[in-house]
Amino acid sequence: MRVVVKIGTSTLTHATGRINIRRVESLCRVLSDLKNAGNEIILVSSGAIGMGVGKLMLSNKPEDIPTKQAAAAVGQCELMYVYDNEFAKYNHNVAQILITGNDVENPQNLLNFQNTVNRLLEFGVLPVINENDSVSTDEIAIGDNDALGAIVASHVGAQRLIILSDIDGLYDKNPSVYPDAKLIKEVSEITPEITLMAGGKGTSLGTGGMVTKLHAAQIAMDAGVEMIIANGRNPEVLYDISEGKQVGTLFKRK
Repeated sequence: MRVVVKIGTSTLTHATGRINIRRVESLCRVLSDLKNAGNEIILVSSGAIGMGVGKLMLSNKPEDIPTKQAAAAVGQCELMYVYDNEFAKYNHNVAQILITGNDVENPQNLLNFQNTVNRLLEFGVLPVINENDSVSTDEIAIGDNDALGAIVASHVGAQRLIILSDIDGLYDKNPSVYPDAKLIKEVSEITPEITLMAGGKGTSLGTGGMVTKLHAAQIAMDAGVEMIIANGRNPEVLYDISEGKQVGTLFKRK
């Protein structure tokens, strides 16, 4: 199976911006094992700006574009250094691909991207993809890595997109506010009711990233790709998903 795994900054790093070493080690070990089992794995990884903030010892995440881009440039080096070291332990090579909105909107650029990914997978390489935050602006930015994961999955022939986040999945209301909130296990259509669960009144999940995940789910489902939101706190959850166990929220392919 060709699988795109997207992991968010909050899952990769501590609140300080420094890398969560234990979690990243576990993630790379599990992905290597799934790759050994015959799966083609593509990793869409956030974390460049967050890691840059930590490495530059900034007091908080920058607000201005030049500083964000500088932090991304520094953090991307750190991110790939970590991935290269960790995957090398299991004899897997990684490759970095940085893209912008132009690369998926321009037909020739998109074809070049697809050809590169396909050839890397033929070579047994694990592509690590991120938005090129060092040069992206509002006009050319994809916007968020949930959407990037869905766009990548839809254009490289993936059967599944897994979004690893700091939440268990889509709830009918904010579980941090309402103890009786229920996890939605399957979604076959993004209805107005589903959208309200993500960003309706009385929930903070809309600003916490669930709205972007529903947007990603719509892109994936429209392309015939199933998407799963799962908690990345324990990357071994990827084993359960690969074995067909119910985990998080499944957005069924059309």
